[in-house]
Amino acid sequence: MPRGKYDVIIFGASSFVGGILTRYIASQYGYNDDLKWAIAGRSERKLQQVRGTLAKALGRHAGDVDILIADASDPGSLAGLCEQTRVIVSTVGPYALYGEPMVKACVEAGIDYCDLTGEPQWIKRMLDKYEARAVETGARIVHCCGFDSIPSDMGVKFLQTLAQEKLGHPVNRVEMRVKAAKGGMSGGTIASMLQLTKEVMANPSLKKELANPYSICPPDHGFRAQQPDIRGAFYDRASQAWGMPFIMAAINTRVVHRTNALLDKSYGDRFEYNEAMLTGKGSKGRRMAKLMTFGLGAFIVAAALKPTRWLLEKYVLPKPGQGPSEKEQEAGYFDIRFYGYDGGRTPVISTRVTGDKDPGYGFTAKMLGEAAVCLAKDYHNRGKKRWGKGGFWTPGALFGEVFMDRLQNNASMTFEDMTARDNDKGEAA
Repeated sequence: MPRGKYDVIIFGASSFVGGILTRYIASQYGYNDDLKWAIAGRSERKLQQVRGTLAKALGRHAGDVDILIADASDPGSLAGLCEQTRVIVSTVGPYALYGEPMVKACVEAGIDYCDLTGEPQWIKRMLDKYEARAVETGARIVHCCGFDSIPSDMGVKFLQTLAQEKLGHPVNRVEMRVKAAKGGMSGGTIASMLQLTKEVMANPSLKKELANPYSICPPDHGFRAQQPDIRGAFYDRASQAWGMPFIMAAINTRVVHRTNALLDKSYGDRFEYNEAMLTGKGSKGRRMAKLMTFGLGAFIVAAALKPTRWLLEKYVLPKPGQGPSEKEQEAGYFDIRFYGYDGGRTPVISTRVTGDKDPGYGFTAKMLGEAAVCLAKDYHNRGKKRWGKGGFWTPGALFGEVFMDRLQNNASMTFEDMTARDNDKGEAA
């Protein structure tokens, strides 16, 4: 079968997020209209169930989507997928356990790939092994196309673009604050976190790599700025609320710094970036910040110890394939604020990024789907333009206005300039 029959193949369509992604693509783009796509995985029975669910929810034609059988343990079957498409979007995680064969296959075939990993140690391994080859073959590999790290990465890019327009230069420090979010936790996310913990316990030297804020930047990045490290409850002056460490900061901050490096240090070579979650104002917000910080620390300690980790996996935490219900996904949302500083203690620019579904799954499926479609339909030409080159990209380094337009027009994601409103409230200069 000649390459190009499909624009996009969803690999792992029967996984929890894969099913949500498949429904989004079918409802947003139909089947065999402008976008040609198929679903793939190792179990035909499960893929048939996915197709049946589509037909039941969206009508008979949604059930016509092609099924392709491929297994991450069978390189030949993965190569066969790559021969048929422009883009592979993978939801097969934890990626540290199952993701490498698909990345390798896409790199060797010279086709594009995106996923929703939030595993920095695995991304570093993929960079070390395959980045040079991806440049040779023209494959564009884009990790972190879900809640980690598109809101952070594209949010910083949006703020810096505004700063360039308003101030004539980028700001040298950005702070991201999760003002509000509602959503459930998936077993796949938990499995990825526990896998990282197991790797650290088995290889203590990995701690040094994970402590490096520039760990996934190119080797010649040249950054020397000491990055803020939020470890406890604190009072945030810009938002006038209490805050605590944000669990996804470990991956998001590294993606943002890699974006800065790939964009020729367009944010500056002394750029600083940090993330936190707000817990509210006053004494109630303070108590909540301390309590949640303690709870987060207790979970990390429990996950690090083999007996308690076993108990968590066995009796407490959701299993892979489990996650928030459809009702919970619909009721979810996120509201993220960004504050930009120009050398002083008061922000000179502020922005907001929002989404209307469960951030980790309902909305992640939208972002991942639009990333795949953008690669297949908008960025498929590997011409002389910079974005046409092969290699390992971040969303913020590769994608521009066309992607943000897709997110806003199709996925109900918003990017807003809040500077004037925050000025009126006294929250920004």
